[in-house]
Amino acid sequence: MSTADYKTMTTAEIREDFLRFFEEKGCKLCPSSSLVPDDPSLLLTNAGMNQFKEYYQGKRTMAEIGATSCQKCLRTNDIDNIGDATHLSFFEMLGNFSFGGYSKADAIAWAYDFITSPEHLGLPKERLYMTVFEDDDEAIELWHEQGVPYDHISRLGADDNFWAAGPTGPCGPCSEIYFDQGEEFGCGGEHCGPGCDDCDRFLEFWNLVFTQYDRQEDGSMPDLPHKNIDTGMGLERIAAIMQHKSTNYDGDLLRGLIGVGERLSGVTYGAEAGRDRSLRILADHARAVTFMIGDGIIPGNEGRGYVLRRLLRHAVYHGRILGIEGAFLGTYVDEVCRLMGDVYPAIVENHALIEGIVHAEEERFSATLDAGEQSLNAELDALSDGAVLPGEVAFKLHDTYGFPIDLTREIAEAAGHAVDMDAFDACMTEQRERARASANRDAWGTFNDVWTELSDTLAATEFVGYEANESAARVLAIVEGGASVERAEAGAEVEVVLDVTPFYAEMGGQCGDTGSIAAAGARLRVTGTHAKGGLYAHAAVVEEGALAVGDEVTAAIDAGRRELIRRNHTATHLLDAALKKVLGAHVSQAGSLVAPDRLRFDFTHFEAMTAEQLARVEGLVNAEIFAAEPIVTRVMGLDQAKASGAVALFGEKYGDVVRVVSTGESDEPFSRELCGGTHARNTADLGLFKIVSESSVGSNARRIEAVTSMGAIEYLDERLLVLDEAAHELKCRPDAVAERVASLGQELRETRKALEAATTGAGAGKVAEAFKGAVQMDGYKVVVARLDGLSGKEMRSAWDGIRDAAGGEPVACVIASATPEGKVALLAGGTDGAVEHGFSAGAVIKDVAGLVGGRGGGKPQMAQAGGSDPSGIDAALDAARAALGLR
Repeated sequence: MSTADYKTMTTAEIREDFLRFFEEKGCKLCPSSSLVPDDPSLLLTNAGMNQFKEYYQGKRTMAEIGATSCQKCLRTNDIDNIGDATHLSFFEMLGNFSFGGYSKADAIAWAYDFITSPEHLGLPKERLYMTVFEDDDEAIELWHEQGVPYDHISRLGADDNFWAAGPTGPCGPCSEIYFDQGEEFGCGGEHCGPGCDDCDRFLEFWNLVFTQYDRQEDGSMPDLPHKNIDTGMGLERIAAIMQHKSTNYDGDLLRGLIGVGERLSGVTYGAEAGRDRSLRILADHARAVTFMIGDGIIPGNEGRGYVLRRLLRHAVYHGRILGIEGAFLGTYVDEVCRLMGDVYPAIVENHALIEGIVHAEEERFSATLDAGEQSLNAELDALSDGAVLPGEVAFKLHDTYGFPIDLTREIAEAAGHAVDMDAFDACMTEQRERARASANRDAWGTFNDVWTELSDTLAATEFVGYEANESAARVLAIVEGGASVERAEAGAEVEVVLDVTPFYAEMGGQCGDTGSIAAAGARLRVTGTHAKGGLYAHAAVVEEGALAVGDEVTAAIDAGRRELIRRNHTATHLLDAALKKVLGAHVSQAGSLVAPDRLRFDFTHFEAMTAEQLARVEGLVNAEIFAAEPIVTRVMGLDQAKASGAVALFGEKYGDVVRVVSTGESDEPFSRELCGGTHARNTADLGLFKIVSESSVGSNARRIEAVTSMGAIEYLDERLLVLDEAAHELKCRPDAVAERVASLGQELRETRKALEAATTGAGAGKVAEAFKGAVQMDGYKVVVARLDGLSGKEMRSAWDGIRDAAGGEPVACVIASATPEGKVALLAGGTDGAVEHGFSAGAVIKDVAGLVGGRGGGKPQMAQAGGSDPSGIDAALDAARAALGLR
């Protein structure tokens, strides 16, 4: 079968053509959503329909007949297969979707038009095959109406051609489109056809899902009120087909990344199967890593961060296999940005950050890879042929060296050993349970059933706190003890939902407001405010009277507390801008806390800041405060905000309309960010900014804690008070404290040195006196003496003194001390000459240590022991003399 019987298209051309085709059909062109999904049930975005879940559920609607997108996806459920011809971790999914706007017949007709029309893919019709669900006669006829012969349509069972959200609920049949790669790819089996598990002749590239039924508990499947369409076509797979290639990795994008590996390693792709697999893994993982970090995921030990770290380390390992030395993944990042940055500008915008995180993680893992691999190889060498590596060993490698389990399995399998994964999983589970038991549960971290029910029935709370500190409102709901109640009496701890509120709910790092809610005959003290979906939950204590659903109330925030929060929130914006100016564009906010008394700002950076850098940052922020710039807030479209240069939070999702907060009216202000929080009216309101600390909060992230306004004054007052007290104790002026402390430190060091020399030096009285009592043995002298008051370290100095006093002649000692702490220190030492004549320090200490309640040992030249019974010292020394033949 000829491979030249249809045209060639690049990946970019296919992507653009697909999206334009369905946009012209009336679908809304939607950009790819983040790899971090809005759906809390998903770890990572893994399908094109993820971002449209609420449309399928009927919670949202769109004016258009449907949607189309090219979605970034990431799946790691079959990571062990990545590197073969088809499996990928990161991929792009072309899709078109309907939420009742167009029909199954439309979806089939448009799909066939797109893949066969010369204006689009123009694939040969004779090489196309369709599969349908075994009972879906409708789909068979719809395909046949498009001109597909019946013998090119196959029926498959539920395992292949039926989709369901779960045991009950929305479900429906699928129809898959296959491309015949030719007989040379076939298995030659009698029943070889689409869906064959024994060969790759028929390549599935587009799946059309018709979600048309609502499965009931009794198994019946009535029609859904609105029938949905969800289709997905893997871009890499159709690109390989359109470029007359047989594998995903031979398409233009991935083949370009394989070329990076060839240049770095000097290995030629296609020359050897094992090296080819490593080149494919590097190409795949480099792309996945780039997009994950570009969407705000940071390497870590749990969740998405662990997936990222696992892919990074797997890539480093396969770079080692190919002989690539040093850090190399940054070269891949550069190429991914070059190849795909025009379609996904976020990876270009965050290029420096991605490269910095990759480099830091790569260096960190390279440093431990050697040690981990050496330890693993030692364990494998100790196994008999075919033996299983214990799961506990694999866990230790994971826990001690950060050695990924998939690498352990890969190396072990290459050496002919399996890994006991049940035991490994048990160790991991035990570790997680320990961590869970020691962690404090976040009482606000769950979104329980009562709030789900309330969110379904109540309108979202209207927030008026940007303009007002107080507002009239109506009670929509009261939650007490996790249940919705109609009334709350005095003393009750409740969560109150209002239709309107001036209270800011905790989000974006900013603390929620506190204050009061008052009604006729009732008063509540609000202790915190939290968002529950679109509802604001006011955590409160009923201090007087009773509150009921439907009551008219007055809600008032603690305005003084809010004012301090405003100032600290504005300070985080100024700090972010200053950090970017001092450290570079790679800096991005990774978390924050905005409280009334302080602020905390986490940011991406790869090393501790120097004192000079901290001073520059602090100076830039204070300069902006002293410039007294007005804080300007404008509401605009997201695209307009980004065009204005507004900084978006790394990995954050925004709606179509956003608030933009700037310092001043300039076209290029010191700071301009997208932000929904509350802010100072003028930078001068902050008064003063002072950094309290800078520290690490994990790999690739740093934390600055700071204070402003009244917090800064309190901080400086406390520091000045400490300084004044120190000056008083040191009897000097405050500005001379540092000099005085340095002088005292030097005096202390000199005094300690003199004391050590006086008590343990070669000329010290105790050592000199002891040496006078040295006994001549056969070929060496030996000193047996009690030197009370010396520590173990000082005993070693005493031995140095005895050796010096011997003037190079063979000498040995057995000395003991009752230490200042009431313990016993024993030491035996001998020069090489003494050892040659039969002295063994280790043997002596082993014999006598028990007499002082201790034990010890060592080498012939040096041995020490500790003990708990000073009353046994004399007996121990007598025993030493006896052992040496002195009695």
